[in-house]
Amino acid sequence: MNSERKKSNQVRVAGKVAGNFVLHHELYGEGFYTGMLQVARTSGTYDMIPIMVSDRLIKVTADWNGCYLAVTGQFRSHNKDGRCLLSVHAMEVEVLDGPEKPNRDNNIIILDGFLCKVPKFRETPLGREITDLHIAVNREYGKSDYIPCICWGRNARYAARFEVGAHCTIRGRIQSREYEKKLEDGSSEVRTAWEVSVQTIQLEQKEEDKC
Repeated sequence: MNSERKKSNQVRVAGKVAGNFVLHHELYGEGFYTGMLQVARTSGTYDMIPIMVSDRLIKVTADWNGCYLAVTGQFRSHNKDGRCLLSVHAMEVEVLDGPEKPNRDNNIIILDGFLCKVPKFRETPLGREITDLHIAVNREYGKSDYIPCICWGRNARYAARFEVGAHCTIRGRIQSREYEKKLEDGSSEVRTAWEVSVQTIQLEQKEEDKC
């Protein structure tokens, strides 16, 4: 992999495996399996983060339910039935002896990409400021990953001024949240969305703007 591409999308998550791995697809004889990692927050709650692991990294057919892993890789997107699905594509997997103490090192993501939609600024009923961003991060072979991000407070006001195409760097954590989706037949179902909760964000200068 191109080292610059790798630097533009870096993730480390550590937590407990919830369930076992399920085959997602095969490519040139290599099997890729998906599973869920329960990652603790410092608040005492947790995020359920999807991970994709190659059968060349660990024995994915073993019973991993309840085991603790640290996964480093990239946060990638793919489309399925008109939905953008996200998962951590594992490049390294470390088996842990037990749970790590909840801290920011358990859930880190660093992105270097470009704004691909107009920022959406809003306020909660309690007056909390939020800006939703969609960042395109280039990958090898001409591909890109499209990653939703959410900014709060001062970061929200700052990011709300960004223009489409703006080059920015982001550091934060991956978070999961449940929401209710209304279906065409009038019924509804609970779904899970994933996004990057932004801790720091920086707008990069264009080359022509640099001294």
